Amino acid sequence: MKQFIFLCMALSGFVATAQTRLIQYVKPIVGTQRMGHTFPGATVPFGMVQLSPETDTISYELNGKYNPDVYKYCAGYQYEDKTITGFSHTHFSGTGHSDLGDILLMPTIGKLKLNPGRSDQPHSGYRSPFSHQNEISEANYYKVKLDEYNITAEMTTSTRVGFHQYTFPKTDSAHIILDMVAGIYNYPDKNVWTYLRVVDDTTVIGFRQTNGWARTRTQYFAIAFSKAFIAHGFANYTLRNVYGGFWGRFDQRNNFPEIAGKQIKAYFDFKTNEGEKIKIKVALSPVSMEGALNNMRAEVPGWDFEKVKADGQQQWEKELHKIEIKGNTITKENFYTALYHTLINPTVYMDADGQYKGLDQNVHRAEGFTNYTTFSLWDTYRALHPLFNIIEPERNADMVRSMLAHYQQSPEHFLPVWSNSANENWCMSGYHSVSVIADAVIKGNAPFDANAALDACVTTARGRKYMNIGLYIDKGYIPDERDGNSVSSTLEYAYDDWCIAQMAKKLGNTAIYEEFSKRAQNYKNVYNPATGFMHPRLADGTFRKKFDALTTIGQGFIEGNAWNYTLFAPHDPAGLIKLMGGNKRFVGYLDSLFTMHLPDKFFEETEDITRDGIIGNYVHGNEPSHHVAYLYNWTDKPWKTQERIRMILPKMYKPTPDGLGGNDDTGQMSAWYIFSSLGFYPVAPGSDQYAVGSPAVDEAVVQLGKGKTLNIKVNNQSEKNVYVQKLLLNGKEIKTPFLTHADLMGGGELTFFMGPKHK
Repeated sequence: MKQFIFLCMALSGFVATAQTRLIQYVKPIVGTQRMGHTFPGATVPFGMVQLSPETDTISYELNGKYNPDVYKYCAGYQYEDKTITGFSHTHFSGTGHSDLGDILLMPTIGKLKLNPGRSDQPHSGYRSPFSHQNEISEANYYKVKLDEYNITAEMTTSTRVGFHQYTFPKTDSAHIILDMVAGIYNYPDKNVWTYLRVVDDTTVIGFRQTNGWARTRTQYFAIAFSKAFIAHGFANYTLRNVYGGFWGRFDQRNNFPEIAGKQIKAYFDFKTNEGEKIKIKVALSPVSMEGALNNMRAEVPGWDFEKVKADGQQQWEKELHKIEIKGNTITKENFYTALYHTLINPTVYMDADGQYKGLDQNVHRAEGFTNYTTFSLWDTYRALHPLFNIIEPERNADMVRSMLAHYQQSPEHFLPVWSNSANENWCMSGYHSVSVIADAVIKGNAPFDANAALDACVTTARGRKYMNIGLYIDKGYIPDERDGNSVSSTLEYAYDDWCIAQMAKKLGNTAIYEEFSKRAQNYKNVYNPATGFMHPRLADGTFRKKFDALTTIGQGFIEGNAWNYTLFAPHDPAGLIKLMGGNKRFVGYLDSLFTMHLPDKFFEETEDITRDGIIGNYVHGNEPSHHVAYLYNWTDKPWKTQERIRMILPKMYKPTPDGLGGNDDTGQMSAWYIFSSLGFYPVAPGSDQYAVGSPAVDEAVVQLGKGKTLNIKVNNQSEKNVYVQKLLLNGKEIKTPFLTHADLMGGGELTFFMGPKHK
């Protein structure tokens, strides 16, 4: 009887646990349509491998001209496509740039085809039609039926290993194609060199060197097959006589053990029974082929696909449970999909033994920290890293350590701007590593040498030879003649300088605090009171005469126009309000931004990246506007922040393939959703302050570590009750629309009382 009772209790506990599984609400397919640029495949939190399908092969040029579809395929997959060309192991999540797509595998049967063919002629190559009805996309699991071959493809991952499982029909002509030419953003000469070596009839190793967004990138790999292949072959499309010279003595095409060249493809042949599964493990390494083999041995030594899937999904459960919410199903799907997207990047960039390739292209070992890459800092400093300081403090500290290692390995001693795979690509403006570092220091999450970090920030901000910083220092702004993004860069440098000042103040460095506090006011130097906008300024001190505040191209701004960037002084909203003429005018300006009707020419002339996510002239799909709705909190109408937030949330986020109003930008769009749905937002990272908004969840429990939790309760939550009537922290009323980091991290209960009318 006791055993029976115990069994019942155990089963009831199992049911309760199953009911609280949060990955059921994660929809990786969200953002795969239009310009979300997410991928639907498998990965673990911050994993080195992102194993996902490609739905087309896009060349940089089309008929000798730039192919606009390159931007469309930043993640390699578009939901409306009808065919799959294979499954590759590296992807950016939600970026505005196309790259990666390394080590593409494709299972086929029948006549061997080594080119993918065209999407309008699916039988012309190895690609296969597929249906979304036969597609499953979950956290760390992807499954699809390849209709051309009646093959079911499944995939899962560990941190450094991609695990494929292909279920074949009965055939004597089964193939696994390894396409080393394929990749996202294939412009001429992107492949610098590739190498393949067949170790035995179940093991292949190699590397791929590319000159893409990361201009000197080498991806090492090791492949293991669960079944021995009966034959293999190579195709070398390198535009030279690769069989000349001494290599001409050998026929490298059939069953030869190795091959090298710029354009290499390989195939591996099998005989299969009906329903037979061929499993393939692909391990990656930034260091060496031996490193890839060691990563495979360390992480996936066996062939249990379901165990690897379950282990990875349990990692996701652990991370997702750091914030548990109550709400309807749509709210949960939006929330946990957003949280999932925030936990993909940055990615681990080191072998299991701690070795990684540094910016100096030498091999280093991460001592006492995990090394990360994929720092899209122009995007993620705003909300993603502040979110990590709450729910992922140890990881965020390691990310700062990774930035400091980058700085030490940099010949110019510059912190990362947009870095990936031991390369700096200098994309976008600002030096926003300093924001991430300052935010960690200010919020007490700095288990590293904070003074050395301050030195790195100061050296970066004084780097006169780079990105027109010298002009900025000398003149207090960047002249329009010298930089097409002169206004944006000036504004972003001023904010970053303020971050350095706050860090210096925290560390007691008065001289640096005073120097950079003064520099932080440089944002005022590009405000033109005659036009009422931030305005390109010439070297002689005058403002440019030809100026259009609605145009995004050629006006001194990046991914935004003057209307958006005039509001970019997140470190000094009160000063900005005064500069723009006071409270009444500022509120009117904000109102106009959200309600104005854009002329047709805006959509004719604007960049592709600003066409999604627009409300009035507020561009939620581009990050410079992410703090804007919260600026009403510095006026006499803070309730308008609450109104705007609850208007933006359902318009920009839906649990559907087209459910993201713009690029997710390695998690920034999603981090905005997480903060805003919880009811507060970090307007100026580098400050300990959060601006209050309007929570969209019924309740939330945030795990703060060290046994502390923040319990957020929202009374009278509904679509109509968007206005905060009263806010209590541990029973004490908060009189201003602001919270501090200490308020949150102290734990306890944050209670919102909501209503249909503003106070």
